[in-house]
Amino acid sequence: MKLFHTIKNDHMYWLVDQVKQEQVSAHTYIEAFTELFNEWKQQDCHYISVLMDETNHKQMIELGFSKISSIVEYTRELQEVSRHQSNILTHSLIEGKMSDQDFAVLYQTCCSGTANKNKQQSVDEFMRSLQSELGLTWREHCYYFKSGDEVIGLAIPHIEMGTVNEGRLFYFGVVPKWRNQGNGTKIHQIALVLLKDMQATYYVGSTDTATSL
Repeated sequence: MKLFHTIKNDHMYWLVDQVKQEQVSAHTYIEAFTELFNEWKQQDCHYISVLMDETNHKQMIELGFSKISSIVEYTRELQEVSRHQSNILTHSLIEGKMSDQDFAVLYQTCCSGTANKNKQQSVDEFMRSLQSELGLTWREHCYYFKSGDEVIGLAIPHIEMGTVNEGRLFYFGVVPKWRNQGNGTKIHQIALVLLKDMQATYYVGSTDTATSL
């Protein structure tokens, strides 16, 4: 049974997310994570970032971790999700109108001023983790959004590895000058439609409690 999803960039970082499983105790999770953590300590790796349920807070502190933010996780059925008329234009990186490097810079811009839990990642690290997670077709999952001639945000929808219908967003963000104007909500809605087009039947999302869109 898979208890953690781990993205490893050797000698740079590990990103570890707890996988919620029914009838698995907090003690079992901590035991499994401790084994994973000991494996990480044996590597010459810069840092480890962990997304763990709040019930394990005390044990994580005892292991030497410090809490940097709180994440709210939620699910949503996609059956009723539909396209709404919008002035926001959707573009895919696969179209070739934006370079990989420009997309990486857009990611960095969208991260600025946010509580993104992976903000320690450099642009190059982000691109490597994106390609590692999504595979050879990663560009097909990379979308950016424009209002008029200006790029206002991005989203990276995909089907969670090991599932056939669980939709996730690898990342979703809004350019700072376009925040707090309802654009985040509009882009998120478009991203859900894109997930539905990918045959996702439900969406699992998470957001930092300090995030503002």
